[in-house]
Amino acid sequence: MISIKSAREIELMREAGRLASRTLDMIADYIKPGVSTEELNQLCHEFIVSHDAYPAPLNYKGFPKSICSSINEVICHGIPSKKDILKEGDIINIDVTALKNGFHGDTNRTYYVGEVSPEVRALVEFTREVTHKAISIVKPGIRVGDIGHLIQTEAEARGYGVVREFTGHGLGRQFHEAPSIPHYGRPGTGPKLRKGMTFTIEPMINLGTPDLHVLSDGWTAITDDGKWSAQFEHSIAVTDNGHEILTLSN
Repeated sequence: MISIKSAREIELMREAGRLASRTLDMIADYIKPGVSTEELNQLCHEFIVSHDAYPAPLNYKGFPKSICSSINEVICHGIPSKKDILKEGDIINIDVTALKNGFHGDTNRTYYVGEVSPEVRALVEFTREVTHKAISIVKPGIRVGDIGHLIQTEAEARGYGVVREFTGHGLGRQFHEAPSIPHYGRPGTGPKLRKGMTFTIEPMINLGTPDLHVLSDGWTAITDDGKWSAQFEHSIAVTDNGHEILTLSN
């Protein structure tokens, strides 16, 4: 069942989303060669907790850390570790979800670690752009399949792979709610958007094949061909005649 949020509930989600985006703003200054993903995890944890909120990934279905940190060929759900040290030329996705006042704000960004190759920069910039292009069409009356079709069509035209196994999702009092928001699909299919729906759009775009496998830790998803992957995510609310991004940075 798809939850329709009231104006008051969306206001609370806006607060959670604003904190999640501020966390990503804060951590940007610490992403540099020589830093471990465990250090980034601790900084994000302390920032969220200091703002009277809880990092929702921590202990979610057994996930052991407060953020996801996914480097290079890791598509998503990378587990922060003292052993994972950032190097010049890497990319890293930091995924943050803040639980505040009973509601979730979920967002992620892919960051450059120093100077990256032109091929990788093009992937990251495309992923950022196509995420915002997909968000731009959100309004009452369109269907979920319209969102996925736009992302898939533009990515595959560039020769990129679009991950199927992980999707955007409804968001609110629960971390994951209905509906799923696939980043591929056919226009005119899937649930119709209505005012008050809240969900994430978070495409994972690969330089090569969309195929992946999950490591023995049960979380870390890696591209099958070892090529790199980028992702961006925002939490969205459907409004009277359009949308609001709940996780915009200041």
